[in-house]
Amino acid sequence: MPLVVRPSPINAVGVYTTTAIRKGTRVVEYDGERITPEEADRRYDGASRTYLYGLEDGKTVIDGEGLGAYLNHSCDPNCEVDEIKGRVWIFALRDIGPGEELLWDYNLYDDEDPAPCYCGSRKCRGTMYSREWMAKIRRREARKKKRALAASLDGKKKPSDYAAPVARQGNEKDQTESAG
Repeated sequence: MPLVVRPSPINAVGVYTTTAIRKGTRVVEYDGERITPEEADRRYDGASRTYLYGLEDGKTVIDGEGLGAYLNHSCDPNCEVDEIKGRVWIFALRDIGPGEELLWDYNLYDDEDPAPCYCGSRKCRGTMYSREWMAKIRRREARKKKRALAASLDGKKKPSDYAAPVARQGNEKDQTESAG
């Protein structure tokens, strides 16, 4: 299957097909050296770009090289990744026309550094992190805010002390006149 690497409007370079690809076709393998997560952290500490893919076993990371490593992320992908017997393959999610860039949803996780998305899709979620990971981060932030509020109160005030004042019936002049 003729694939080429060329400039991409999404990010630096991308992989494009020169011929039609049918839905379900195995397009390319995501290949590279197999390393541990700890080795990946050591190698790429502070790096702004990596081509790492974590296998489902949680013990192995592929340090990507070759065509598979150059597929860009999209929130509206035309490819998907599937791990089969320890190998990572990229399959066509739909029919792909000649000249189209091959894209898959990275669904990043396990980090909090910014990972903005530049796919330009109408379905763009603004990040390359998975929806599940972003929900986890939002829950974690909400818990942090709740703990910070509790710590700032330090037992001096109760949550009810922050409630909005209850509206009085009538105005003070009416209450004073009826009392006197």
